[in-house]
Amino acid sequence: MTSLRSLRPALAASAAPRWLAAGLWLLAGLSASYWGLRAWGDAELVKVPAPAAEPATVDPEAVARGLGAVNVVASQTEGEPIEASRHVLLGVVRDGAGRGAALIASDGKPAKPYRIGDELPGGLVLRELTPREVLLGPVEGEATQRLSLPARR
Repeated sequence: MTSLRSLRPALAASAAPRWLAAGLWLLAGLSASYWGLRAWGDAELVKVPAPAAEPATVDPEAVARGLGAVNVVASQTEGEPIEASRHVLLGVVRDGAGRGAALIASDGKPAKPYRIGDELPGGLVLRELTPREVLLGPVEGEATQRLSLPARR
């Protein structure tokens, strides 16, 4: 009888040709794939036209809600007098230097963004922005009206 020790070298020697054959078949398959793809050729590139740019539309009410405004749509009927302040501050966006914009609704119409120096309906100009207030005034002279954001709930 042969011992297991004498079979080990014989088993190891018979495994090497199997691995060598498997490696050669793998290389032959990869080579055939490469040359098959080369013979098939590259597909011609087709340019896809870029979609036409649509102008951005701004929904002032959505911007107001995004800035935390409470439902502030004033309805005014014909002949009803406008209250003392015809402007309602809905939001303020500003940086540390005081630059930014205020979202202001005038005469019950949808809100619009105004920057410092922009004229509001009624001849007032946005003069100054603070984190929760804006100051309005005439083109010449000092600020005459202060608008504050509604209290947070």
